[in-house]
Amino acid sequence: MKKEPKVCKETLALRKSKAYRKAYLDPEFLTRDELRPVRLQLELLKPEMTLSEYGVKATVVVFGSARIWDKKQSAGRFTEMAALLKKDPKDQVLKNKLASAKRLAASARYYEVARDFGRLISTTDIVKDRKLVVVTGGGPGIMEAANRGAHDAGAKSIGLNITLDMEQGPNPYISPEFCFRFHYFAIRKMHFVMRARALVVFPGGFGTMDEMFEVLTLVQTGKKRSLPIILVGEDYWTDVMNFPNMAKWGYISTEDLKLFRYAETGEEIVDHIQAFYKNIPLHREQIK
Repeated sequence: MKKEPKVCKETLALRKSKAYRKAYLDPEFLTRDELRPVRLQLELLKPEMTLSEYGVKATVVVFGSARIWDKKQSAGRFTEMAALLKKDPKDQVLKNKLASAKRLAASARYYEVARDFGRLISTTDIVKDRKLVVVTGGGPGIMEAANRGAHDAGAKSIGLNITLDMEQGPNPYISPEFCFRFHYFAIRKMHFVMRARALVVFPGGFGTMDEMFEVLTLVQTGKKRSLPIILVGEDYWTDVMNFPNMAKWGYISTEDLKLFRYAETGEEIVDHIQAFYKNIPLHREQIK
């Protein structure tokens, strides 16, 4: 057996230097500010290549609050906050959290609607023998519910998780091969939109609004093909958003109010999507 030539200690030391690392194996190099364009490209390519390999071309995107839990979780959150406040009854932050937990408990029904919708859409043909794949932000709340519904149906679903300062991770109902993690919100939002053939928006806060208006703007300006946009919970949306007043002031056109519809149940959401594609057929090649 041929012996490896001896290497002097100076050469060994050089091999351990940062400069000697291969660029694509050097984490310190890859995380430099100057490498941001490369990281952006990698975040775009990894999910794109994976989903293409699995033949995923058409999705239904579900947005909604991470704070909407099922009835059991909601009750547990309220009980936990009440117990903490009992120990420190003067804590105003805890008082606010308890009040919030009480209000959010009333939204638990949306969790069940999202779960039911995830199950129904995963078993419904939009084109013969072709179904839409559920995609969410991959976190808890409404996102978990929609992924869970697809899981109930034995279907694969996608989670586009985001790295945040607060501790959070992917919900357990995402298909492992479709569980992606992002650093950049912009690239994550691109992946929401690229394959979207329908958008379903449940009640939510800043993040939900940001994601919803991104899609509305793209459709309004023609950057994205027309697709069914369904807002779930008309009471919530008409309370927090006065879309007709935007048209009244002239900042959107009256026709823009037709870009979305309201729904209350999983079945009603599916009906809206099917009705949309009866009028604007979704070709089989668009949904392989």
